[in-house]
Amino acid sequence: MTNLERAKDLYDKVAQGQLMEAFEVYYAENIVMTEPRGTREGKEACRKSEEEFLASVEAFHGMEVKAIAEDSNKEKVLIEVFMDLTFKGGQRVQMEQVAVQAWENGQIVHERFYYNAG
Repeated sequence: MTNLERAKDLYDKVAQGQLMEAFEVYYAENIVMTEPRGTREGKEACRKSEEEFLASVEAFHGMEVKAIAEDSNKEKVLIEVFMDLTFKGGQRVQMEQVAVQAWENGQIVHERFYYNAG
């Protein structure tokens, strides 16, 4: 399985409401996640952040992968994603982001998210 196929499977699982299951399979113990609001290091810290995000969501209305590409020589995958969700408290948002993933041995070791934090 290529990293591109793994990334597609990861996002298929997310779209089916299986974010944490995909996280356990595809994220390395030494994962570093970077986004406009900061950086988290290690699987436990990243897991906690993902669980907090999920706990803040009231309803997930849909997701679409707009584009996905791989640089197999550098083991990088780039994904453009659109998500429509409602946070607890009733704020519905339509989010667009790009994730750049660095893969090693079939798992993501670094993921950087680009989006407008508003």
